[in-house]
Amino acid sequence: MTGKYLLGYDIGSSSVKAALVDIESGKCIARAFYPKNEAPILSLKPGWAEQEPDMWWESLKFATRDVLAQAAGAKASTLSSSGVATDYSSVSGQIAAIGISYQMHGLVCVDKAGVPLRPSVIWCDSRAVPYGKKAQEALGEQFCLEHLLNSPGNFTAAKLAWVKENEPRLYERIHKIMLPGDYIASKLSGTICTTVSGLSEGIFWDFKNGCVSKELMDYFGFDSSILADVRPTFAEQGRVCAKAAAELGLKEGIPITYRAGDQPNNALSLNVFEPGDVAATAGTSGVVYGVSGKVAYDSKSRVNTFAHVNHTPENTRLGILLCINGTGILNSWVRRNVAPEGVSYEQMNKIVAAVPPGCAGMGVLPFGNGAERMLENREVGCRIYGVNFNITDRYYLIRAAQEGIVFSFKYGMDIMADMGMKVGKIHAGHANMFLSPIFRQTLANVTGATIELYDTDGAAGAARGAGMGAGIYSDHNEAFASLERIETIEPASSGGAIEAAYENWKKELEKALA
Repeated sequence: MTGKYLLGYDIGSSSVKAALVDIESGKCIARAFYPKNEAPILSLKPGWAEQEPDMWWESLKFATRDVLAQAAGAKASTLSSSGVATDYSSVSGQIAAIGISYQMHGLVCVDKAGVPLRPSVIWCDSRAVPYGKKAQEALGEQFCLEHLLNSPGNFTAAKLAWVKENEPRLYERIHKIMLPGDYIASKLSGTICTTVSGLSEGIFWDFKNGCVSKELMDYFGFDSSILADVRPTFAEQGRVCAKAAAELGLKEGIPITYRAGDQPNNALSLNVFEPGDVAATAGTSGVVYGVSGKVAYDSKSRVNTFAHVNHTPENTRLGILLCINGTGILNSWVRRNVAPEGVSYEQMNKIVAAVPPGCAGMGVLPFGNGAERMLENREVGCRIYGVNFNITDRYYLIRAAQEGIVFSFKYGMDIMADMGMKVGKIHAGHANMFLSPIFRQTLANVTGATIELYDTDGAAGAARGAGMGAGIYSDHNEAFASLERIETIEPASSGGAIEAAYENWKKELEKALA
């Protein structure tokens, strides 16, 4: 394999990110994202969330252009009117491999020409919950947990069942279904394929029998031909075709050698591969993702188990995923609606540092972004409690919101602990809410875990994953040898204030769930 660089993409619901990593140094030499403002999510009905797959592709064009321009030392220019990218062949000709990370659980339906038949039903769309519930009842709870490791829930298979019942004519035209990353890979290469990790996140994979679940496919009435061919996570999954090369300014023939959902990929980005390793993110939604070396599941499917990037039949590596919808989106809401106008996140964090831990009894349940999986798909909404007109003010509310987000992490991590996943150390990127000293110190204090912050992101991780898939790096230790740790946060005592606030928070949650 020849080349100097690795190119990584991260297909998110807010933007598409691109990163170029130098193979020899392991350093990220260029980063870009598009759009610069958050990408739109279509919500035609309450609980619905869709995005146009070709919007991701258009965003990827601009992100690619910008990252190549940075690496070439040029000022990024606009795409030509024909949609063909500027020629940065001096850089693109040195790209050895491409890796892709993507938003999990989305459904993309394409016809025989590979054209999307409808907008993608994305991860935070909740319309399929009843379909997953009925499937669990029909297949049996024990079967679902032992074979699928989860309830079919609101995942990709249940989303496809909704399309089949509600859009039957469209369903008949479906040639293949794909996850968002599968679709981008097909646009890059013309090859339609997926991975075991991808099929597991869609709840199609039978872990007990090591194949697509016949029982689930039969229950929903899906023909097996609708699924894409399976390729290993770390392996050649296609090569950049002439059409994509012309549109992106890339060299034709570059291999795509890695693909994973955003949370397994975030764990990879933080060098989280072995049992006991834990990664966390706190963007719009929050995630704690721990690696287990044995089959484990939560009987209530409040946290979910999927194949990790390095899972094989011989070497069990499963990712236990806690997802909380209402995290950074609450912090963003508070900045827009509560903080003084024009205040940045950094300024906001400094201002509320004077508020005492526990916020004098004021608290927030941060569940205002749809049904929460760890609450058994209940939608309790965001609630503010303990307001004292003589003590608390807007700054108490801002800090209480951050503490409420931390408490939701702790609540979910306790569920993981009951499954045998003990969290002693948390790896996290130096981004989003982990930029807040209050958030990260409170999380360390209430969980007792040490937090290590690293300079990385999903796109750079995908690039290094591509290096592993292409055989450029012998293993993950070599691929992530240059990963830079920025800061370590150790647990500290709050004099019992945080512990008491968490217990009070749990009581308020119990009231909301009653």
